[in-house]
Amino acid sequence: MRLENKVAIITGGSRGIGHGVAVAFADEGAAVVIVGRNKNTCEETAAFITKKGGNAVGIVADVSKEADVTGMVIQTLEKLHRIDLLVNCAAVNLPYRAVTDVSLDDWNWIIGVNLTGIFLCCKGVVPHMKQQHFGKIINFSSIGGLSGAPGRAPYRATKAAIINFSECLAAEVKEFGIDVNSICPCVVETDMLRETKQTVAIPNVPMPPEEMAAVAVFLASNEGRGITGTTINVFGQGNPLFYLPKK
Repeated sequence: MRLENKVAIITGGSRGIGHGVAVAFADEGAAVVIVGRNKNTCEETAAFITKKGGNAVGIVADVSKEADVTGMVIQTLEKLHRIDLLVNCAAVNLPYRAVTDVSLDDWNWIIGVNLTGIFLCCKGVVPHMKQQHFGKIINFSSIGGLSGAPGRAPYRATKAAIINFSECLAAEVKEFGIDVNSICPCVVETDMLRETKQTVAIPNVPMPPEEMAAVAVFLASNEGRGITGTTINVFGQGNPLFYLPKK
């Protein structure tokens, strides 16, 4: 039980990668807080984990709203009394759309959830992690955060920023025993992939969320204590190295 006696907040924890992370963390002994905008899916995920013998609660929050994040932190402390781990999985995307066709509302929506949400959640939990002189923060970026592509400007801009933000935060909090890292998945079998699948321009070799969760467990456990300020690429069979032109 690599995460026994730890309390973990998982944003976007009711679906996709976040769901996989929440289940994996609970299986490793952590008490998990499932955070999402949909009350039913949060409660369903928490019930699924509880039925398996784990400890989980669902909290409804929009991570792009500071008041919601503040409430999430307060509720977590009231219910579980501490915060050891934060995994930011919440994210949104658009179908293929040229920059000139992206509305300001769409841009602000993606920035708000994907980037501002991570900022607010980190800002909310770091003071409590400092007090206990321990914490692990894992922010999910993307292979899309490492390079540009047509039709993906808002999403990829946020994912690139997440990497830099994570490095900045890691440098600020290391002295307090807090590690901050980011994970860059390639194609993962999620609702988001299914919703935008027709626009994915990389090989169709999706990985299950459980593979992302395994990396998150490693970083959150004592095994990953020597790693901070780092980005781990988890590309699987979608690694661009495998699709370079052959001479």
